Amino acid sequence: MKAIVWQGANRVGVETVPDPTLLLPTDAIIRVTSTAICGSDLHLLDGVIPSMEKGDILGHEFMGEVVEVGRDVRRLKVGDRVVVPFNISCGVCDPCRRGLFSACDNSNPNHRMAEALYGGVSGGGLFGYSHMYGGYAGGQAQYVRVPFADVGPHRIESDLRDEQVLFLTDIFPTGYQAAENCGIVPGRDVVAVFGAGPVGQFAARSAQMLGAAHVIVIDRVPERLAMAEAAGCQVINYEQEDVLVALRESTGGRGPDHVIDAVGMEAHGHGPGALVDTAKQRLKLSFDRITALRWALLSCAKGGTVSLPGVYGGLIDKVPMGAAFAKGLTFKMGQTHTHRHIAPLLSRIEAGEIDPSFVITHRASLDDAPDLYRTFRDKQGGCIKVVLNPWG
Repeated sequence: MKAIVWQGANRVGVETVPDPTLLLPTDAIIRVTSTAICGSDLHLLDGVIPSMEKGDILGHEFMGEVVEVGRDVRRLKVGDRVVVPFNISCGVCDPCRRGLFSACDNSNPNHRMAEALYGGVSGGGLFGYSHMYGGYAGGQAQYVRVPFADVGPHRIESDLRDEQVLFLTDIFPTGYQAAENCGIVPGRDVVAVFGAGPVGQFAARSAQMLGAAHVIVIDRVPERLAMAEAAGCQVINYEQEDVLVALRESTGGRGPDHVIDAVGMEAHGHGPGALVDTAKQRLKLSFDRITALRWALLSCAKGGTVSLPGVYGGLIDKVPMGAAFAKGLTFKMGQTHTHRHIAPLLSRIEAGEIDPSFVITHRASLDDAPDLYRTFRDKQGGCIKVVLNPWG
């Protein structure tokens, strides 16, 4: 089969690789009908996530048709059309039973790698996202093996197009959980979103769905800001305005009630802190550039929430913890518990509240993916979201 594979830092390619097979009786094989390039895939392209190996199949946003199931799979049958959460969960451990699916205790066979890096803790496995998270083959391919097939895949029984439901696998639930974590008081609260990429777009629209009185989106890319503005958000270009001053002026001096950092570990910015972050990351002294996080902590109103859907990879420094402590901020963060959000968000799509395909700017085949990885990373050609047809 064809697949997109990691070939080293700043190199991905299309290769012919063996078709996946059932390894456990709880597995299923999915024929992928649509897949996407996620912003977090760019961290892999840039080589800032450890434990990648040449030949690893990328991709964690995918959907398709079930073509084979293991003997112990009960909920799926051949022919089912499914979306598959990006995180892999067993469904029976304590975190899974509490709905904390991304913190699954049993789905990461390489948990000791993550524990060594993160101080004795590990999240669950992830599709196509390093050996530290299980070494699972990803979904930017024609076929993919799905473990714990009775737990993750969600059947799509309506006639909604792939493009309307594909993002239930990651970025829509990720943006929604980021907004939900804010505890928005409908009709009162102001929410600021740093980053107008796909997750930021869904975070902004989710904040609106949850009743935010006003949503402000911060970025520097005109096409991304225009997309947020078209949804009724105020926008701030941080290259043209002082972000902290603009946010205070937009909120009567108090700052946003809640701030979402949808940027994460490769934030752009300016000033001494941003220069130090860039230098340390290039020298492999740090995984993370945290300009957006600093701005989030400094701008958030007293008693507010800072919600972090953006990916962070390791230790960070020069964090304004004094400001966060003085203002009594609440932090909420982590990988999305995708499984628990799919059904309610699917209902919103079916009801016509939102059509997630609004975010797609580029459609292509797997053969075009290597170039589009760079186009997406470098924010060229108005690229905001890429969807790939593995059979095109």
